[in-house]
Amino acid sequence: MDTPTPARSLSENDVLEAAARLVAAFARTDTAEYFAAFAPEATFVFHTEPARLESRAEYEALWAFWLADGWSVTACESTDAHVQVYGTSAVFSHTVLTTAGTPGATETTRERETIVFTRSGDQILAVHEHLSPVPDPGFSLEPADAGAAAGADAGADAGATPVVVVA
Repeated sequence: MDTPTPARSLSENDVLEAAARLVAAFARTDTAEYFAAFAPEATFVFHTEPARLESRAEYEALWAFWLADGWSVTACESTDAHVQVYGTSAVFSHTVLTTAGTPGATETTRERETIVFTRSGDQILAVHEHLSPVPDPGFSLEPADAGAAAGADAGADAGATPVVVVA
């Protein structure tokens, strides 16, 4: 009886290379290569869409709709890459500056993106992508008068991480 060979763990370099291929294909609006980077069962959460896309096919249909309107990506730059490897899976996060749109109506966005990769046979495929807007530079979780309160109680919670409670 043959014992199956366990899948080889991912390395940080494996993930960085897979992410670079995915981002480069996106930057070229290379539909075939871009979607080949995703597993068929991949899910997608985009802040610009009202609901999670439950499969690569759902995202491909949305992409085709955009292309039919003349949409394309004209530039895409990835910075601040961070990789966390967990055996045969990994989390890749980065900041992405993208210019895309239709002729005469392009927009440049700065977003944070997280992509979960896994090894599938000899391939490294994305199984989840989450895209979020980057907050405005002046954004803060602290109330506007937090500085005054901190001055009155200097040092009590210095360096404490703000906590957001959603009820």
